[in-house]
Amino acid sequence: MARDFDVVGVGLNATDTLLVVPQFPAYGGKAPFVREIRSPGGQVASAMVTCAKLGLRTRYIGSVGDDEGGEILLQSLANAGIDITNVQKRAGCPNQSAYIVIDQTTGERTILWSRPDCLRIVPEQITPDQITSARLLHIDGHDTEAVEHAARIAHSNGIPVTVDVDTIYHGFDQVLPYVDYLIASTNFPVEWTSQRDPFLALELIQSEYRMRVAAMTLGPHGALALVDGSFHYSPAFVVNCQDTTGAGDVFHGAFCYAVVNGYCIERALEFSNAMAALNCKEIGAQGGIGTVAAARELIGKAERRSNPEFADRARPGHR
Repeated sequence: MARDFDVVGVGLNATDTLLVVPQFPAYGGKAPFVREIRSPGGQVASAMVTCAKLGLRTRYIGSVGDDEGGEILLQSLANAGIDITNVQKRAGCPNQSAYIVIDQTTGERTILWSRPDCLRIVPEQITPDQITSARLLHIDGHDTEAVEHAARIAHSNGIPVTVDVDTIYHGFDQVLPYVDYLIASTNFPVEWTSQRDPFLALELIQSEYRMRVAAMTLGPHGALALVDGSFHYSPAFVVNCQDTTGAGDVFHGAFCYAVVNGYCIERALEFSNAMAALNCKEIGAQGGIGTVAAARELIGKAERRSNPEFADRARPGHR
């Protein structure tokens, strides 16, 4: 079947207010900020912008408020060349917003966010043709019933599903059977399984839900993936980090690109790590999304930060 799009994403977007501070203040303290920036963000929206900037034909399905924040978000999607036909503007509803405090010395950030219930996506708002128009579906876990519905449609039509999940959502166990590529946050596998060893946690998840890849991002140490009974560890790239906001979202967008283009797992993780690192060199969730050429250049010359324990345990033959 011919597909109009390479990737369709269903999930969150947000309008971010970024505050850059010289360093995080002490609890109960007071500190000046040096920059204030308003910019688009959100897990799936930023992943789709990444896909579009990498040259994929991209569609985004979600909801936005009818305020200034919603207009900022819609404009960013349109400017990236993303199909927004199925984005719903909710009357009288503010867009999801986030206030992000960035430590200028390290680039690390703390996020405070709010998403009003009037932005909730429900299954009835997603039709089969919206999903089957693409070669790949990317979701998060927030509006669980809606993303389950979308994932079920994709699964029944032989369309692979990737998921970005960083917290436990009620009912998410109904989504996982339709997922082919789980790329979770560092804490999710351990919290989901109550197994403190991340290697064993990934094994438990893959064994129960039978996805092709069960993986987790490791922040400054890269990413770990379980494929066909073998672990693959990919160290992170060392860059001059200005802001870690959106690094995981860009990683997921790059991973979608890798799946669509048939990359092996080692190459997919390496490319995704490189794209995430490039984004960290600029301010904002979508501030430093790079090109394929820029990622390849970074892969060829940048220092990598490896976690010795993960590297050792993921080497072939180690159990």
